[in-house]
Amino acid sequence: MPAYEADLERFKGYDAQVLGISVDSVPCNTAWARSLGGLSYDLLSDFHPKGAVAKAYGAYRDNDGISERALFIIDKEGKACLQDIHDISDQPDNEDLFEILRKL
Repeated sequence: MPAYEADLERFKGYDAQVLGISVDSVPCNTAWARSLGGLSYDLLSDFHPKGAVAKAYGAYRDNDGISERALFIIDKEGKACLQDIHDISDQPDNEDLFEILRKL
């Protein structure tokens, strides 16, 4: 998430809105964002029913009750241009996202 924060202006330059979503509760998300020094984009909670959005997009780990790191780029018509699911410990390079945004 800090990597998205650092590149937020570049995302805006592509008319892209960054949103975070976590299967944690709102208070947990708030505390986590504070521990990072704050986030200037929205961090959503997929807590109740737990992980419903993550499950719908194939990013939920039932055995662990957490989600993988999942990146989605949705165009203005609502079409998914990228669905990229990684292990939660893997941080993909933002340059890969910018390459896709350049092509849109």
